[in-house]
Amino acid sequence: MASSHHQSAWSKSIPVKEQVHIIGRLFHYAAPYKWYFYFSVVFAIAVSVVNILLPRIIQTFMDAHLVVGHPDFAVMWFFAGLYFFGMVIKAIMQFSQTYLYEMGAEYMLENTRRQLFAKLHSLGMRYFDQTPSGSILSRLTNDTMAFTNFWALFSSLVVTVSAMISSFIAMMLADMQIALWLLIFMPFLAVTVWYYQRYSSRVYRRMRERLSLLNAKLAEGITGISVVQQFRQEKRVNHEFNETNDDYYNTRRAMIRINSLLLNPIINLFYALGSVLALGMFGVRGLHGYVAAGVIYAFVTYLSNFYNPMSEMMDRLSDFQDGVVAGSRILRIIDDQTLAPQQHPLKGAAITRGKIEFRHVTFSYDGQHPVLHDISFVAEPGQTIALVGETGSGKTSMINILMRFYEYGSGEILIDDRDIRDYPISELRTKMGLVLQEPFMFYGTIASNIRMFNTNITDQQVKAAAEFVQADRFIEQLPEKYQAKVIERGASYSSGQRQLISFARTLVTDPKILILDEATANIDTETEQMIQTGLAKLQEGRTTIAIAHRLSTIQNADLILVLEAGRIVERGTNDQLLAKHGYYYDMIRLQNSTHDN
Repeated sequence: MASSHHQSAWSKSIPVKEQVHIIGRLFHYAAPYKWYFYFSVVFAIAVSVVNILLPRIIQTFMDAHLVVGHPDFAVMWFFAGLYFFGMVIKAIMQFSQTYLYEMGAEYMLENTRRQLFAKLHSLGMRYFDQTPSGSILSRLTNDTMAFTNFWALFSSLVVTVSAMISSFIAMMLADMQIALWLLIFMPFLAVTVWYYQRYSSRVYRRMRERLSLLNAKLAEGITGISVVQQFRQEKRVNHEFNETNDDYYNTRRAMIRINSLLLNPIINLFYALGSVLALGMFGVRGLHGYVAAGVIYAFVTYLSNFYNPMSEMMDRLSDFQDGVVAGSRILRIIDDQTLAPQQHPLKGAAITRGKIEFRHVTFSYDGQHPVLHDISFVAEPGQTIALVGETGSGKTSMINILMRFYEYGSGEILIDDRDIRDYPISELRTKMGLVLQEPFMFYGTIASNIRMFNTNITDQQVKAAAEFVQADRFIEQLPEKYQAKVIERGASYSSGQRQLISFARTLVTDPKILILDEATANIDTETEQMIQTGLAKLQEGRTTIAIAHRLSTIQNADLILVLEAGRIVERGTNDQLLAKHGYYYDMIRLQNSTHDN
């Protein structure tokens, strides 16, 4: 597994042109908060100006007062006070510069995360079929945080550039000849920065990829813990996790190695060489004449101001690479066109009767291998259509395209004799109620899970829906009744109780079309008998499409469609199909013999 990742496209270095493109697009997210960044730049420039003036204060004191004799206390306190005042002003400006920049970056992060989350909810189901949830989680959390660090580089870059320019100008004013000699180190410094940028981008891509994989393994191991323990897969899961963790550790180690070599040590080396060159040249001059001590102090201080911010900027380059890689991963989600099927709503289109018609519908998940072939049927308002067939025969796929989770291929799907694409998605979601085999419960209360956080639904409607499907029997026995807490996935309730809550959740919006995806498969016989009456009442006046395994659901259906390999092979009522002695007859006989045994 690990070896395949070494060859992945992610581990290649990002070309400079692509980096520039990514940065340009990321700046778009900072645009609403640009004034924070503008003022931050102003303060950074102001700090660099103060950095020029501070050594000049000491230089003037040394050369004009200290050397000529014993300065009086008044002069000494004046220069000390002036220097202290300069330091206070510098501290205030540094605080303002950092605060404004960090706040701008924080607002931008919040905005980006909000847009990313909204984009994820606009993507079609196909995207989530193909992308592990751990990877998505990694992009929403780790990548967006790395994205923030990336903005810190620009703050550092502004500080560094203004400090380097101002320090170099100050060195030129102090001694032009020595300042120009110091430029010989610049090409070597530029090559170091270029090499670091190139190499670290490859390491960081690999590291981000491994972290994403690590999150996917963690999510899988935690959510599937009961299955892992049931099948004694702990050793395999641990081994796979350790392998991924080791891969991540190795990329982290490569990153630490390059940072240790090319960040502070190399900058300190250039600073030391510059100091040696400057002091050497001043020393040579001192042999032939007078050199003011204050000038030497100021020059060395400017040299320090020239190199010190660069060390921090180089340090931030690692964050920059991290940010560019994270930014490119975020943009891949933003640019992803695996959108939810699009509607072209007509004004005033509303579902009033609930008639459903499939006309020669074909569907494929990947665009190449059809899972539904030429499906045609009509469900009149108020009728119940049962879908039966072996696993993989296409039953759930029919529901997926009817619910508009996926876009179907050829053919037409009509509701009330109007193309399904002509309705607003809100109309479809309101008028179509879906009950799944495994209902998902949210943190909150029973009442909030029934009304699904829709404040327009009253407590009375919540109670009426629960009573209708007979969920009130167990809810009324709970100490807090409808305000009883629901923890993650409703783990404190039985599968039957969760299903009853999901029935109430579906009923409370009063849908015209009811879709049951093996809704009673996880319910024990006693609970099933309890809700069969409620379910029958629920179906009254509603068109129902039901995937069914149990005979009780099938027998009362107005039309039964028998599917095999994505095709309707038989259709009719229970009695008609039994009389045919075909697929359906064999299925029922097999089911009866299983029950008998």
